[in-house]
Amino acid sequence: MEARLNIFGNAIAAKFVRHINSAGKALEAVELPKFTADLILVRVSQINGCGFCLDMHTKDAAAAGESAQRLHMVGAWREAKVFTDAERAALELAEAGTRIADAAGGVSDEVWENAAKHFNEDQLAALVSLIALINTYNRLNVITQQPAGDYQPGMFG
Repeated sequence: MEARLNIFGNAIAAKFVRHINSAGKALEAVELPKFTADLILVRVSQINGCGFCLDMHTKDAAAAGESAQRLHMVGAWREAKVFTDAERAALELAEAGTRIADAAGGVSDEVWENAAKHFNEDQLAALVSLIALINTYNRLNVITQQPAGDYQPGMFG
């Protein structure tokens, strides 16, 4: 598979990606559990059908110590016993925030309140930002048909 556009080779696209990456750095200071963030990156990428991001984030999560069982179960998190209540709340928020067009009214108060039971305001801000960020990356990669499968953990820093 060939990408429609070389994101890293095109000056405009590469500049845009650098800015997105810089925005993502703002989340590094927030104490959001790493595996929770990884689960969100994987689940949103599954929903959006972004093979490039799925390849990257599953490999990075596994390299950081996330279990294969939990990574395999992300798509069925509601039925899986391997996730904490906080992780479930984060996954529910990620799904609602990703499927805005599918849900009349966007993210419900119930979904938000459930997340707020488990995360403080800074963590909620980080969750919302992370969901928006991965949706941006997914759309960029899906639109340009970035090929997946060659990623090596830590490849982008």
